[in-house]
Amino acid sequence: MTRHWSPLAVAYAVLAVAGLLGTWTFNILAVLQGRDFLGDLFSSGPSVSSIGVDLMVVAIAGSVFVIVEARRLGMRFAWLYVAGALVTAFAFVFPLFLAMRQRRLIALAADER
Repeated sequence: MTRHWSPLAVAYAVLAVAGLLGTWTFNILAVLQGRDFLGDLFSSGPSVSSIGVDLMVVAIAGSVFVIVEARRLGMRFAWLYVAGALVTAFAFVFPLFLAMRQRRLIALAADER
């Protein structure tokens, strides 16, 4: 089970957990308060709108990277990372993908020996 878990892969996995816990704490709070999540994100002033657009562009670029890189490395079900970002958070799925990518790179290197 611990095969292919390099320190870098573990670091990415820890960031994925932090991303999930950090974002969902506020997501749950927003739901409990009955907030309009997207409305708050884009209409609470220029600073918040800037952050919203910034994060959206990064998430789209990261999603393209996930799909392209997963195909290049032969990782199956890459679309689940993109879909997962819609129901959890990109701050969770992107580091999770990076952890799984790192494991795949180590496995491919081991197969070449």
